[in-house]
Amino acid sequence: MVITGLGVVTSIGIGVEAFTAGLREGRSGVKPITAFDTTGFAHANGCEVTDFAPERWITRQDPEELGRASQFSAAAARMAVEDAGLTLADVRSRRSLVSVGTTDGESRDLDQLVAASVDGGPGAYDPAVARRVPAVARRVPAGRLSAGIVRELELEDVEAVTIPTACAAGNYAVGYGYDALRSGDVDIALCGGADAACRKTFTGFYRLGTIAPEVCRPFDKDREGILTGEGAGILLMESLDSALARGARIYAEVLGYGLACDALHPVAPDRDSIARTIRLAHRNAGVTPDQVDFVSAHGTGTEANDITEAGAIRQVFGEGSMPRTVSIKSMIGHSMGAASAVAAAACALAITEGFIPPTINHRETDPECGVDCVPNRAVEAELNVVQNNALAFGGNNAVLILGAYRDAERTEPVGSAA
Repeated sequence: MVITGLGVVTSIGIGVEAFTAGLREGRSGVKPITAFDTTGFAHANGCEVTDFAPERWITRQDPEELGRASQFSAAAARMAVEDAGLTLADVRSRRSLVSVGTTDGESRDLDQLVAASVDGGPGAYDPAVARRVPAVARRVPAGRLSAGIVRELELEDVEAVTIPTACAAGNYAVGYGYDALRSGDVDIALCGGADAACRKTFTGFYRLGTIAPEVCRPFDKDREGILTGEGAGILLMESLDSALARGARIYAEVLGYGLACDALHPVAPDRDSIARTIRLAHRNAGVTPDQVDFVSAHGTGTEANDITEAGAIRQVFGEGSMPRTVSIKSMIGHSMGAASAVAAAACALAITEGFIPPTINHRETDPECGVDCVPNRAVEAELNVVQNNALAFGGNNAVLILGAYRDAERTEPVGSAA
């Protein structure tokens, strides 16, 4: 299965060209949060998308009928279709899947409903608030993240699912699409993740003591935590035969993936479970550790995540054999359910363009992590296999393996996917 179209909405660039430039430059999306009132918080930086015009991409439905996360997903899906060189008629004529992962759904609208209920006094929370703000109430269901894509593209022969596996949801959604394509159930899959900045998530992480005061420094000895972000990444996937038949540009092959739900702790990552997920992904993709050119880490910038994730990578690859391990969250923050989907897009672009994105804001690597995080500046590299990690609360881990397609150099693709 191959990726032939990408749609991205991020704080460092909207669309493939701008996003690629942002990754190469090591651009920072950090700015003071404006999505909600941050009065009372000692610090409130984030990675918001500030130059998004939904009406540019959403033309077959009223953008105001969609929540912000659904706007992101619908816009990114249209971008992916156009980037793949397909018309809407092409997509509508095929059996399709829309699979979108999310952490918060439309919690930004839920924030507004709660605020309305507080302002309205006791008893106003549910029906009264919903009557006063019907547009917001209609936007709340998380299923709108995938349904919004279906409506915007006017798809008919389609399965639409929204996957809520928290911060690993984007990789889960891509894996779902991979399986649907490989089984022959669908011809085209639009898969990824979307989330919008909201008070609920920022406050939750803040109260856990994991929000960084200024910037995110994954794997740095002075790291102080995450910065919340927002955005969407949608990958258009199809079979290799389909892509070759229409002369499509191929960004990368989806070689395989691995999933785990260890449920050992509500929030703490487990090194052994992460290592098992990586090994499962390698086995399913038909690759060995020595073939992996770099790892796009979950890399949140918290003390626990970075040490545990680096330890799991070391456990699989061996001491002294770890591939370069980067975190684009240093640039775009943690976009929750969109995070691994946007990172998957970054991996596909890295393969196609021949570079490894940097981990910015870096000063000194934590010896307990001991990774080459490609500090501050991108490096040029010929890439064949790339690993994309996603770790979520509750032990929902998902690891995706992408490979370069080089038809002139080999008769069979790397790994087991064709």
